[in-house]
Amino acid sequence: MSLVANVAQPDVKRLKKVKSILVTQAAPADAAKSPYFEIERKYDVKVDFRSFIDVKGISFKDFRKQKIDILSHTAIIFTSRNAIDHFFRICKEAKIEVPADMKYFCITEQTANYLHKYIVIRKRKIFTGTKTALDLLEVIKKHKTEKFMFPCSNKRQKDLPDYMGTNDFQLTEAVMYETVSADLSDLEDVFYDVIAFFSPSGITSLFENFPDFKQNNTRLAAFGPTTAQAVHDAGLILDIQAPMPNAPSMTGALEHYIKQANK
Repeated sequence: MSLVANVAQPDVKRLKKVKSILVTQAAPADAAKSPYFEIERKYDVKVDFRSFIDVKGISFKDFRKQKIDILSHTAIIFTSRNAIDHFFRICKEAKIEVPADMKYFCITEQTANYLHKYIVIRKRKIFTGTKTALDLLEVIKKHKTEKFMFPCSNKRQKDLPDYMGTNDFQLTEAVMYETVSADLSDLEDVFYDVIAFFSPSGITSLFENFPDFKQNNTRLAAFGPTTAQAVHDAGLILDIQAPMPNAPSMTGALEHYIKQANK
C-alpha cells in the first residue's frame, strides 16, 4: 500500500483527539493572520512553532573555492528567502553589482516579493511559479537559452537541478548556505499529539537530537513526497500528508485530520 493510501484513510486505532501540534518551522511573522491561528481558534488546539533546522551562510572564502563566476550567468533561480539573502550577501562581500538585466526565477510570488529587500522589482525581469519546483520548471522551460545559477544549501532538493541537468540546461549550483540540525534539547520532556515536518532535514534533526525517539501515540504530518519518504525510511508511521487533492496545504491537511479525530 502506498504512503498516500495510508494517509487518505488514517489508521482508526491511531485516530485520537488532537490537543497540541508542533510545527517544525519558525513562527510566522504575523501569527494573528496565520491559518495555524485559525486552527487554534476553531478547534481549541495549542499550536507551537520550533524550527528543527538552522541555516548558516558559508563564508565568502569557502564560496570562492567553488570557482563560480556570478556575472557569467544571465538568470538566478530562487526557491527560498534564505537563497535570496545569501545570494545578495555573497554579492556584497564580493563587491559585485548585479546587472539590471539579470533575470530572476522564483518558486512562488511570495518569494519574488521578498526581492523587494534588495532590488527595485518593477525594473527587473522576474518570473514566478505557483507553488512547487515542478511548477517553476514549466516557466523555466520557456527560457532554455539562459545561463542559470541556483543558489542553494548543502542539502538541496533534487527535483529541479536534476531535471535541468538531464535536459541540457546551462545550470550552475552555488552552495551559499548550510542546513544544520537545531539544538532541541529543551524539547526532551515535551509531548505533542502531532508534529508537522516540511523537509527530510527535519526528520534528520529529530533523530540527531533524540536518537532513541519512540513515536508511540504521536501523529506525524509531512509536507511533500520527499518528506513523507523520509518519515517512512526512518521506520515511523505517517498519519497526515500534504499536499492532497482535498488539502493542498499543511494547515488544510491538519484541519482535515482534526475534524475526523476530534469528533
